[in-house]
Amino acid sequence: MERYSGLSRRASELPASPIRKLVPYSDETEKKGVKVYHLNIGQPDLRTPKIYFDRIKTFSGVDDYTNSAGLIELREKFSRYYKKWSIPFETKEIIVTEGGSEAVSFAIAAVADPNDDIIVIEPFYANYAAFAKFLGVNVVPVTSRAENGYRMPAIEEFEKVLTPKTRAILFPNPGNPNGVVYTKDELQSIMDFAVRNDLYVISDEVYREIVFDGLKAYSMMDFGNHERVIIADSLSKRFNICGARIGAIASKNKQIMDAVMKMAMARLAANHLSQYGAIGLFDLPDSYFEDMTREYEKRRDVVYETLKDIPKIVVNKPQGAFYLAAKLPVEDAEEFVKWMLQNFTYQNKTTMVAPLGGFYITPNMGKDEIRIAYVLNSEDLREACSILAKGLESYTQRKIFAKR
Repeated sequence: MERYSGLSRRASELPASPIRKLVPYSDETEKKGVKVYHLNIGQPDLRTPKIYFDRIKTFSGVDDYTNSAGLIELREKFSRYYKKWSIPFETKEIIVTEGGSEAVSFAIAAVADPNDDIIVIEPFYANYAAFAKFLGVNVVPVTSRAENGYRMPAIEEFEKVLTPKTRAILFPNPGNPNGVVYTKDELQSIMDFAVRNDLYVISDEVYREIVFDGLKAYSMMDFGNHERVIIADSLSKRFNICGARIGAIASKNKQIMDAVMKMAMARLAANHLSQYGAIGLFDLPDSYFEDMTREYEKRRDVVYETLKDIPKIVVNKPQGAFYLAAKLPVEDAEEFVKWMLQNFTYQNKTTMVAPLGGFYITPNMGKDEIRIAYVLNSEDLREACSILAKGLESYTQRKIFAKR
């Protein structure tokens, strides 16, 4: 087997995060005194609820390891939370994880061996590819397209990539990076496909509450066949505690959860203080989520209305989460993002977004697309998107002139 400079194949082939790999460019720009509007990463500016910190302040005793499954009080809170959504998880069917990322990694590891296949819908949350690569599992894409609003591809497309090595389908709903909320019929078609082909469904539902325009984010637990459903969840975006790293994996399948428990034991336990503080978050009233969703919907409208009239752009109005994906009139979005950071300012300000190519597996797909995380207040978003539009106009004119 070929070696890579003394490193393992895993270490050499692990993809860099398309969200974070251009940060050094923004760091250099900010050192020059330029203000950079960061729309590249899903880190909202909303304040973490005070109850989280208040609970941590009351902690006393020993900051010890918790049960590997997580604090029983927190798992009980999760269980009651799910039942409000008519998702019938009992406390014993929930394991607290180090964020949603660990939940997805555990789910993949539980159902797939090295060289097995997991189907994803591209563009997808880019770290799925990293999690799978780390485990030696193949990520096999089925492509959704900007021109079709990034809707669920036809089931015939899933059939085309099905092999004897296929073990599961993995996707988020609401969607990251495109803000799509799948319909009941779309999700039913996925469940029917999974049942016909004896596959697991790993459903990433971390943005469950953030849905706009009166729509509903259905859980894959709404479609029966609970033994083949694994839910990956997180409190990071729901309560804006990204740094706390508290998520959950849940399934009615005891065999899967027994396997995940052994993985949880191997990494000992999730952060004790974060778990302790998170217990209080579940006591927030429904108005907290209503206000949060209303704020993101307002931000969504600002971004969409600012960008939709840019010539030759393909942009779809997001239905949930806090991301917008757009197809730009450029050949290479990553080159454009770098150019914005290195060469373009307006009133000593510029905007950073995420190139979308790293959210695809299919070669050359997404090279002309970007993701915008609308995680700033509306005033800053309006200015950031206006700067982006001005930069795009300057960039495309520069390219046209260079070809003459």
